[in-house]
Amino acid sequence: MLRTLDIRDILIIDHLELHFQSGLNVLTGETGAGKSILLDSLGFVLGWRGRAELVRSGAEQGDVTAVFDLADGHAAHAVLEEAGLPAGPELILRRVNRSDGRKTAWVNDRRCSGEVLRALSETLVELHGQHDDRGLLDPKGHMAVLDEFMARPALHGAVRAAWKALSGARKSLQALEKAIAAVREEEDFLRHAVAELDVLDPKPGEERELDTRRRAMQGAEKIRDDVARAFAMLGFEGAEGVISEAIRWLDGVSDRAEGQLDAPLAGLSRALEELGEASAGVEACLDNLDFNPVDLEACEERLFAIRALARKHDVTPDELGTFAIELRARLEALDAGDAQLGQARADVAKADAAYVSAADALSDARSKAALRLDKAVTAELAPLKMERAVFTTMVSRAVQSGAGQDAVAFTVATNPGAPSGPLNKIASGGELSRFLLALKVCLSGETQGVTMIFDEIDRGVGGATADAVGRRLAALAIGGQVLVVTHSPQVAALGGHHWRVEKRVENGATLSMVVPLDVPQRVDEIARMISGDSVTDEARGAARALLAG
Repeated sequence: MLRTLDIRDILIIDHLELHFQSGLNVLTGETGAGKSILLDSLGFVLGWRGRAELVRSGAEQGDVTAVFDLADGHAAHAVLEEAGLPAGPELILRRVNRSDGRKTAWVNDRRCSGEVLRALSETLVELHGQHDDRGLLDPKGHMAVLDEFMARPALHGAVRAAWKALSGARKSLQALEKAIAAVREEEDFLRHAVAELDVLDPKPGEERELDTRRRAMQGAEKIRDDVARAFAMLGFEGAEGVISEAIRWLDGVSDRAEGQLDAPLAGLSRALEELGEASAGVEACLDNLDFNPVDLEACEERLFAIRALARKHDVTPDELGTFAIELRARLEALDAGDAQLGQARADVAKADAAYVSAADALSDARSKAALRLDKAVTAELAPLKMERAVFTTMVSRAVQSGAGQDAVAFTVATNPGAPSGPLNKIASGGELSRFLLALKVCLSGETQGVTMIFDEIDRGVGGATADAVGRRLAALAIGGQVLVVTHSPQVAALGGHHWRVEKRVENGATLSMVVPLDVPQRVDEIARMISGDSVTDEARGAARALLAG
C-alpha cells in the first residue's frame, strides 16, 4: 500500500506531502490544477518513462519520495532480494532529478538503477486509464491476465517442464546431427588414415629402437674388420698361443729355479684366463656385427614409414598409436551415428508428444477460463450501461513456447452485429474506461497488495453510470487501496478519503497544492463538481445526498 508521497520542486509543486490510506482515495480539482502532475511524480519515483523535464523552474533539483507498506510474502520482497537490496515491512523509494537532466534513485537508502525501480513498480502499482499502455490495454499481457484469472499453476508448471525437456531433446539432436555431418565430411580421410595406421601398426618407442638398430648396422661395416683382426691376434695363433708356449717353457724349468718362477707362472696363468674372457667378448661382438643387409633395408623402410606418417598427421612418432585410437573412435561414432540419430529423433518425438499433451490441457483450460471471464465481464458491463456490448477473450493457436501454444487477445463489440476488434481500437473513451473497470473488477482477486490507480476512468459517463463506476471502484478498494483521479461527483462521493488539488499564485509563481478535505469541505467540493463555479444550496443538498449514499 502507498502510505506517503513526498514531492519537492517538481513542475509547479514546491513541496507536497500526501498521506494516503487504505480503501478508496479520490483526488478532485479543476482541470489544470495539477492532478496529472501527481501521477507524473509517482511515475517518476517508480522509474516510469515520462516527461523529460520535471524540475521546477528556478530549482537546482526536484525529488520524489514514496513510502509503501509491504506485507509478508509481497512480490516486492523477491525483487529486492534479487537486486541485493535491504527489505522489510517498509519500502522507501527516492529519486532525484537534477536541473542538468541527471537522475539518481535510492531504495531503502541504497543506490539503485531505474530498471530496479521499474521491476518494483510492477509489484506495487497498477495504472489504468484511457491512455494506459502499461496495463490491460497492452495485448502482450492479455495471456498473463487470463492465466491469473484461470488460477491453474500446475498446468503452467507442466507446460514449462515439458517445453524444457523438448528444447533439451531438440538441442541434443541438433548437436548430434552437426557432429555426424562434420565427421561425414572427412569420412574418406578417416577410413584411409585408419587403414594406413592399421597396416603400419606403430608401437610406442619403436621409432627410437629402429633408429638405434639402423645406426648400429650402419656402423658395423666400418669396425668389423678391425675387430676380426684383433680377435685373430688374441687367439691361439696370436697372444693365446704365445702365452701358452711361454708357460710350457717356464713350467719345464721351474723345479730347478728354486721357486723363482712360481710367481711369474701364476701371473701368466691369470693373464691367460683374462685373455680368454676378452677373446670371448670380442668374439661375441663379432657375432653381433654380423647382419644381413636385407635387415638394414627393412629397418630403414619401417623407420622412414613411421616418421613419414607422423609428419603427415603432424604428431610425434610415439603419438601415432594414440592418434589411431582417436581416429577409430570418430569412425565408430560415425558408424553408430544412424542408431544414435534414430534414438535422438525418438527422444524428440516423445518429448514433443508430452509437450503437446501438456499444452493441449493448458489450451483447453484457457478456453474454458476465457468463457468464464467473458461471462463475468458481461455481468459487470450491464450496470455500467453497456448491456449491449460484447466482450470476448480470443484464444488462438500460436508458436509453441514455454507458455504454451496459445495467443490471447481481448476483443469487444460495442453494439450487436458490429464487428469485434481489439479493446483499445474499438471502444470510445468512455466505453473503454468502463470495459477496463469491468475487467479489473473481475480480476481484482489476483492483485492483492497492489495499489490500483484509475486516472479519469469515469470520463464521458455520468448519472447512474457514474454511480455504478464509483461503486465498483469502492468494491475494488475493499481490503486494498485504490487511488482515483476523477471529475465525477458520484465517484468522489463514494471515496473513503478525499483530496482536492488546487492552484495558487505566490510571488508571481503558480504553485499546485493538495488539500485533504473534511466532511463540510467535501460537501462544498462535490457541490462545485455538480454545479460549477457558482455553488448553490441545491448543489450542496445534492452533494450531501450523494455522500449519504
